[in-house]
Amino acid sequence: MHSLFDLIPANSIELITDLIKSENLSIKIVKTRKTKHGDFRYLKDGKFQITLNYIDNKFRFLITLVHELAHFKVSQSFKYRVNPHGFEWKKIYKHLMLPFLNNKIFPDDVLRHLAFHMINPPATTDSDINLVVALHNYELNNDNKSFLFEVALNDSFIYQENKVFIKLHKRRKRYICKNVSNGRKFLFSPVARVKIKIK
Repeated sequence: MHSLFDLIPANSIELITDLIKSENLSIKIVKTRKTKHGDFRYLKDGKFQITLNYIDNKFRFLITLVHELAHFKVSQSFKYRVNPHGFEWKKIYKHLMLPFLNNKIFPDDVLRHLAFHMINPPATTDSDINLVVALHNYELNNDNKSFLFEVALNDSFIYQENKVFIKLHKRRKRYICKNVSNGRKFLFSPVARVKIKIK
Protein backbone atom coordinates (compact mmCIF):
# COMPACT_ATOMS: atom_id res chain seq x y z
CA MET A 1 0.00 0.00 0.00
CA HIS A 2 1.12 3.51 -0.76
CA SER A 3 0.32 6.57 1.31
CA LEU A 4 -1.50 9.30 -0.58
CA PHE A 5 1.02 11.84 0.68
CA ASP A 6 3.93 9.80 -0.67
CA LEU A 7 2.53 10.18 -4.19
CA ILE A 8 2.16 13.97 -4.37
CA PRO A 9 4.76 16.79 -4.26
CA ALA A 10 5.75 17.61 -0.69
CA ASN A 11 4.75 21.26 -1.02
CA SER A 12 1.19 20.26 -1.94
CA ILE A 13 0.49 18.14 1.15
CA GLU A 14 -0.88 20.93 3.33
CA LEU A 15 -3.23 22.15 0.60
CA ILE A 16 -4.48 18.62 -0.10
CA THR A 17 -4.98 17.92 3.60
CA ASP A 18 -7.37 20.86 3.80
CA LEU A 19 -9.33 19.60 0.78
CA ILE A 20 -9.83 16.02 1.95
CA LYS A 21 -11.10 16.77 5.44
CA SER A 22 -14.46 15.02 5.15
CA GLU A 23 -15.95 12.04 6.93
CA ASN A 24 -18.01 11.31 3.81
CA LEU A 25 -15.02 10.78 1.51
CA SER A 26 -12.62 7.88 1.14
CA ILE A 27 -9.65 7.81 -1.25
CA LYS A 28 -8.27 4.52 -2.56
CA ILE A 29 -5.12 3.93 -4.60
CA VAL A 30 -5.52 1.10 -7.08
CA LYS A 31 -3.58 -0.67 -9.81
CA THR A 32 -3.26 1.19 -13.08
CA ARG A 33 -6.33 0.95 -15.29
CA LYS A 34 -6.07 1.40 -19.06
CA THR A 35 -9.25 3.42 -19.50
CA LYS A 36 -8.97 6.03 -16.76
CA HIS A 37 -6.57 7.71 -14.33
CA GLY A 38 -9.12 8.06 -11.54
CA ASP A 39 -12.83 8.17 -10.78
CA PHE A 40 -15.40 9.43 -8.32
CA ARG A 41 -18.51 7.58 -7.21
CA TYR A 42 -21.35 7.48 -4.72
CA LEU A 43 -21.35 4.50 -2.38
CA LYS A 44 -24.44 2.64 -1.14
CA ASP A 45 -23.89 3.80 2.44
CA GLY A 46 -24.29 7.43 1.38
CA LYS A 47 -20.58 8.16 1.37
CA PHE A 48 -18.31 9.01 -1.55
CA GLN A 49 -15.16 7.41 -2.92
CA ILE A 50 -12.30 8.51 -5.13
CA THR A 51 -10.07 5.87 -6.70
CA LEU A 52 -6.74 6.84 -8.20
CA ASN A 53 -4.33 4.80 -10.29
CA TYR A 54 -0.97 4.26 -8.64
CA ILE A 55 1.66 6.07 -10.72
CA ASP A 56 5.18 7.24 -9.96
CA ASN A 57 4.68 10.71 -11.48
CA LYS A 58 3.78 12.96 -8.54
CA PHE A 59 2.72 15.88 -10.72
CA ARG A 60 0.32 13.82 -12.84
CA PHE A 61 -1.04 12.12 -9.72
CA LEU A 62 -1.72 15.48 -8.05
CA ILE A 63 -3.58 16.80 -11.09
CA THR A 64 -5.78 13.69 -11.18
CA LEU A 65 -6.45 13.96 -7.44
CA VAL A 66 -7.58 17.59 -7.69
CA HIS A 67 -9.68 16.70 -10.76
CA GLU A 68 -11.54 14.03 -8.77
CA LEU A 69 -11.82 16.23 -5.67
CA ALA A 70 -13.62 18.75 -7.88
CA HIS A 71 -16.22 16.07 -8.64
CA PHE A 72 -16.65 15.51 -4.90
CA LYS A 73 -17.05 19.22 -4.23
CA VAL A 74 -19.66 19.47 -6.99
CA SER A 75 -21.62 16.65 -5.33
CA GLN A 76 -21.61 18.61 -2.08
CA SER A 77 -22.52 21.95 -3.65
CA PHE A 78 -25.31 21.03 -6.07
CA LYS A 79 -28.30 18.93 -5.09
CA TYR A 80 -29.54 18.72 -8.67
CA ARG A 81 -27.93 16.60 -11.40
CA VAL A 82 -25.22 18.39 -13.40
CA ASN A 83 -23.05 17.47 -16.38
CA PRO A 84 -20.00 15.56 -15.00
CA HIS A 85 -17.55 17.92 -16.73
CA GLY A 86 -19.86 20.86 -17.27
CA PHE A 87 -19.76 24.47 -16.12
CA GLU A 88 -20.16 23.65 -12.43
CA TRP A 89 -17.28 21.18 -12.40
CA LYS A 90 -15.00 23.44 -14.45
CA LYS A 91 -15.61 26.35 -12.09
CA ILE A 92 -14.86 24.32 -8.95
CA TYR A 93 -11.88 22.54 -10.53
CA LYS A 94 -10.31 25.87 -11.49
CA HIS A 95 -10.96 27.22 -7.98
CA LEU A 96 -9.38 24.17 -6.32
CA MET A 97 -6.36 24.09 -8.62
CA LEU A 98 -5.50 27.79 -8.35
CA PRO A 99 -3.50 27.55 -5.06
CA PHE A 100 -1.39 24.74 -6.58
CA LEU A 101 -0.35 26.77 -9.62
CA ASN A 102 3.09 27.84 -8.46
CA ASN A 103 6.65 26.69 -9.06
CA LYS A 104 7.06 25.44 -5.51
CA ILE A 105 4.76 22.57 -6.47
CA PHE A 106 5.10 22.17 -10.24
CA PRO A 107 8.26 22.58 -12.36
CA ASP A 108 8.15 25.55 -14.72
CA ASP A 109 7.61 23.54 -17.92
CA VAL A 110 4.62 21.70 -16.46
CA LEU A 111 3.29 24.81 -14.75
CA ARG A 112 3.21 26.79 -17.99
CA HIS A 113 1.09 24.21 -19.79
CA LEU A 114 -1.06 23.43 -16.76
CA ALA A 115 -1.96 27.10 -16.29
CA PHE A 116 -3.09 27.28 -19.92
CA HIS A 117 -4.92 23.96 -19.55
CA MET A 118 -6.91 25.32 -16.59
CA ILE A 119 -8.35 28.25 -18.55
CA ASN A 120 -11.01 25.86 -19.84
CA PRO A 121 -10.19 22.40 -18.45
CA PRO A 122 -11.36 19.44 -20.57
CA ALA A 123 -12.65 16.15 -19.19
CA THR A 124 -9.18 14.58 -19.29
CA THR A 125 -5.60 15.83 -19.34
CA ASP A 126 -4.92 13.31 -22.12
CA SER A 127 -6.61 15.65 -24.58
CA ASP A 128 -3.94 18.29 -23.92
CA ILE A 129 -0.88 17.11 -25.84
CA ASN A 130 1.46 19.83 -24.57
CA LEU A 131 0.63 19.08 -20.95
CA VAL A 132 0.95 15.31 -21.42
CA VAL A 133 4.38 15.69 -23.03
CA ALA A 134 5.57 18.04 -20.28
CA LEU A 135 4.38 15.62 -17.59
CA HIS A 136 6.03 12.70 -19.34
CA ASN A 137 9.43 14.31 -18.77
CA TYR A 138 8.99 13.43 -15.09
CA GLU A 139 8.16 9.75 -15.47
CA LEU A 140 10.55 7.69 -13.36
CA ASN A 141 10.30 4.60 -15.54
CA ASN A 142 11.37 5.03 -19.16
CA ASP A 143 9.22 2.69 -21.24
CA ASN A 144 11.24 3.26 -24.45
CA LYS A 145 8.02 4.06 -26.30
CA SER A 146 6.87 6.98 -28.42
CA PHE A 147 3.71 9.03 -28.53
CA LEU A 148 1.43 8.09 -31.40
CA PHE A 149 1.50 11.64 -32.76
CA GLU A 150 5.23 11.14 -33.35
CA VAL A 151 4.56 8.21 -35.70
CA ALA A 152 4.34 9.16 -39.39
CA LEU A 153 1.12 8.52 -41.30
CA ASN A 154 1.01 5.08 -42.95
CA ASP A 155 3.80 3.82 -40.68
CA SER A 156 3.23 0.80 -38.44
CA PHE A 157 3.55 0.58 -34.67
CA ILE A 158 3.10 -1.95 -31.90
CA TYR A 159 0.47 -1.44 -29.21
CA GLN A 160 -0.33 -3.74 -26.27
CA GLU A 161 0.30 -7.46 -26.48
CA ASN A 162 2.42 -7.02 -29.62
CA LYS A 163 -0.52 -6.05 -31.82
CA VAL A 164 0.63 -4.25 -34.98
CA PHE A 165 -1.30 -1.27 -36.31
CA ILE A 166 -0.91 1.15 -39.21
CA LYS A 167 -1.55 4.84 -38.54
CA LEU A 168 -3.93 6.00 -41.27
CA HIS A 169 -5.29 9.53 -40.76
CA LYS A 170 -6.66 11.93 -38.17
CA ARG A 171 -10.34 12.34 -37.34
CA ARG A 172 -10.88 15.45 -35.28
CA LYS A 173 -8.61 14.90 -32.25
CA ARG A 174 -7.85 11.17 -32.66
CA TYR A 175 -6.12 8.97 -35.19
CA ILE A 176 -7.72 6.13 -37.11
CA CYS A 177 -5.40 3.12 -37.05
CA LYS A 178 -5.82 -0.30 -38.67
CA ASN A 179 -5.05 -3.59 -36.98
CA VAL A 180 -2.78 -5.40 -39.44
CA SER A 181 -3.91 -8.89 -38.43
CA ASN A 182 -7.66 -8.45 -38.93
CA GLY A 183 -8.09 -5.15 -40.81
CA ARG A 184 -10.30 -3.61 -38.09
CA LYS A 185 -9.98 0.12 -37.51
CA PHE A 186 -9.72 1.83 -34.14
CA LEU A 187 -9.52 5.36 -32.79
CA PHE A 188 -6.33 6.17 -30.88
CA SER A 189 -5.41 9.13 -28.71
CA PRO A 190 -2.47 11.15 -30.08
CA VAL A 191 -0.67 10.56 -26.76
CA ALA A 192 -1.07 6.77 -26.73
CA ARG A 193 2.28 5.19 -25.90
CA VAL A 194 3.41 2.87 -28.70
CA LYS A 195 6.50 1.09 -29.98
CA ILE A 196 7.62 2.16 -33.42
CA LYS A 197 7.96 -0.93 -35.58
CA ILE A 198 11.38 -1.31 -37.13
CA LYS A 199 11.10 -1.75 -40.88
